[in-house]
Order: sequence, then C-alpha cells, then structure tokens
Amino acid sequence: MKKLDRLILRSFIGPLVLTFAIAVFVLLMQFVWKYVDDLVGKGLEFNIIAELLLYASATFVPMALPIAVLFASIMTMGNFGEKYELVAMKAGGVSISRVMRPMALVVLLLTGMAFYFANNVMPTAMLKYRMTLYDITRKKPAVNIRPGEYYKDIEGYVIRIGSKDSDGNTLHDVVIYDHSKGMNETSVIVAKSGTMTASADNRYLFFTLREGYSYSESSSGEQYKKRPFTTIGFDEQTITFDISSFSFNRSSEDLFKGSYQMMNIAQLDTTVRRLDSALAARTEMGWQQVTTPLRAWAAYDGKKPSVSAEPESFAHLGPSSPAVRNYALNTARTAAKDVRMQAELQQADREYINRHLIEWQRKYTLSVACLLLFLIGAPFGSIVRKGGLGLPLVASVLFFVLYYVIGMIAEKAVRESAIGPIGMWISTLAMLPIGILLTIEATTDSSLFDASSWKKLLQRLFRRR
Repeated sequence: MKKLDRLILRSFIGPLVLTFAIAVFVLLMQFVWKYVDDLVGKGLEFNIIAELLLYASATFVPMALPIAVLFASIMTMGNFGEKYELVAMKAGGVSISRVMRPMALVVLLLTGMAFYFANNVMPTAMLKYRMTLYDITRKKPAVNIRPGEYYKDIEGYVIRIGSKDSDGNTLHDVVIYDHSKGMNETSVIVAKSGTMTASADNRYLFFTLREGYSYSESSSGEQYKKRPFTTIGFDEQTITFDISSFSFNRSSEDLFKGSYQMMNIAQLDTTVRRLDSALAARTEMGWQQVTTPLRAWAAYDGKKPSVSAEPESFAHLGPSSPAVRNYALNTARTAAKDVRMQAELQQADREYINRHLIEWQRKYTLSVACLLLFLIGAPFGSIVRKGGLGLPLVASVLFFVLYYVIGMIAEKAVRESAIGPIGMWISTLAMLPIGILLTIEATTDSSLFDASSWKKLLQRLFRRR
C-alpha cells in the first residue's frame, strides 16, 4: 500500500468511526429518554439494561452508518482542500478520482457488510430488542414502600407504614388492608412494629409483625351470621406476599417471530407468497358472499323463484310489487355495505403485505445508501474545501435529511399501495443525479459552482442584450 493511500485511509476511517459512534450514541440517548420511565425504579440488573441498550444500538445502524459515511467523506476531502493537500496532490499528478479510490474501496466493503447486517444480524437484533423491551415494560416496579403513603402494587393488599429505619427493613406503625378474599371479607392488620424481608429467589415478601391486632369483617354468608366482626391480638405474626410478578421473566421468542422486521429475505419471500395466496382466497370468498343475493334477484322472473335465495313469500308477486322493490333495495344496500367492508379488509391486508415488501427492499436500500452518500459527500468536500466540524456537519445533516424525508414519503406511498414496492428506491434515484453532478464537477474542475464564472457569464449576457 502506498503512503498516499495510508494517509487517505487514516484521514477517512478516523472520522468515520467517530461519527458512527456519535450517531449511535445520540439515537441511543433518545431511546433512553423515551423509555426512562420503564427502566427506572424496577430494580433491573445491570446486565439486563446493558443487553437492551446493545440490541437497541444494533437497530440504529441503518440510520447511523449512511450519515457517518457522508460526514466522514465531506470532512476528509474538505480537510485536504482546506490545508492545500488536495492542491499538492493535483500538482503531483494525482487526480481527484485517484484520491477518492481508497475511500471508495472502504465504502464498498461497508456496503457489503451493511447488506449482510441488514439480512442476517438485524432480524435477530430486532427480535431480541423487542422481546427484552416487552419484558421490561411488563415488569412491575420494585417493592418500595415509603412512609406515609398507601402502597397498592401488591394485588389484594394496601399497605401503609408510619416510618422506616435506616436499614430499610425495620418498620413502625404498620397498617395492612387485606382484600385478597374479596370485598365481602375484608381485614385490617395493625402492628406497632415489624420487619420486611424477601425470599432468596425474590418470589415472596415476608412481613414479621409484632404487638398488633387483626380486625376482620364479613358482610355476607355464613361467616356474617356467626362472626360478623372479629378482633384478634397477637405478639408476633408473619404475613407472606406473593411478589413473583415483580421479577423479570423472559418471554418466548415465538411471541415476536412472526413480525416482518424479524425476517430475512428468504423468509420475507415465503411469507409474501403465503399472504398473497390467502388474500386472493379471501377476496374470492368475499366476492361470492356479496354477489350471491344480487344474482338471485337478477334471475327472478316475477313468477317463481329461480334460486333458493329467493324468499318464498314473494314467489306470487310481480317484479313491480312494492314489497319486492323494497326487499330488492334492502338487498342492494346490504350488498353495498358488504362491498365497502370487503374493500377495507382487502386494503388492510394489502397494507400488511406491503410492509413485508418494504422491509425486503429496505435491506438493499440500506447498503446502497452508503455508496450513494459517499458519491455525494466526497466530491462536495473537495469542492467547498472546508474541513473541521462546522460545514461538514451542516452539509451532512442537510443531505441526509433530504434523503430521509424523500424516503419516508416514498415508503408511505408504497405502504398505501399508491406506488409499487420499487418506490422504495425513489430517494436513491432522486439523490443520484446530485451525486453524479458533484462528481463531474469535482473530477473535471468545471466552473459550475464557481460564483465568479457565473458572474462573468451573466455580464456577457447583459452586454449582448
């Protein structure tokens, strides 16, 4: 490898890795901010939170990698231009295309890796991410009984304590309202002090109460006739609460495997064919259901029913009879409602199929986006000749937002069947001319972006006029 290639690669790979890490980190912080209420106060172990953040970070690669390539290419070529290194390379007979070649090889390698990631790693990461997030959001907060408040998270009980010692386990002035047997049989336990401990597997919570009374009251049944109100004093009593629902339980992966985001290309192909066949069968069945009453009345000759669907009470009436007309009108209205309902069902089914097709196309557009944005960023950086973080960052954001917005609009159109699945490539086709134009401008040193050349051209035009 030549020294020039090593210089270019060092200048390119550094900003690429740094930008990618920053982009993932920013997106990850946005995710944490969104789900902070589900993560805090549940007593989750560090490895569970780290696992969730790892899987979430993997799902941000499709957005972070293209913008990293775009920013790094603009910054690298801009630094070369700003420090006159690009001029020195040209003076030494090195063309712009030759300077871009090592970076292009890296981007081509990233393109292949991006496709492999989207097709093989991303479905698994998305499955683990969704499953872990679902288990965390379903988990109840950790048991935290604070003094002076009514704690209601344990089903069937309401607990209130007056104070708690610094050890967190010794309680004073404990009141427990027991509704576990139903509202007809309630009991209240009052104790002067007590201790709170959990079992080794955190499935049970034990309250050991001292110097208290248990008040129970029954409002119905035999218990009410015998002892409607009972008071029992105790020196020490232990109450066991089942808190197994507060523990973190893993769900089965089969609960999420059917989603289109957890499939590779082969699985998406199989699923789309199956869904298309099911949609065709449902459409045919729905059409038969809607048109059967209409065909029956179309075959009615006014003298006798020609099909079994014809009401026997109308067999002796003529077609102009008001009863026949009213019945036919009601049949038509019912058929119209059925048609609208079938159309809505088919639209929903088609949208669900389109989501699979969108995911299929996305696995290719992700990898191509890296190459496309490099084709825009590298020549743009050589033209503006500004390095650092200012202009490259602004330009990267503008180009990427334009690409992303066009892609979102196209995706919505594909999802609603306004255009076919090939519409997922609209953003690529829209940005490709910009990349080609910038590449031509950079490699040929044309004056397309030179303000002075445009000024001279306009002056000549005005003189001729």
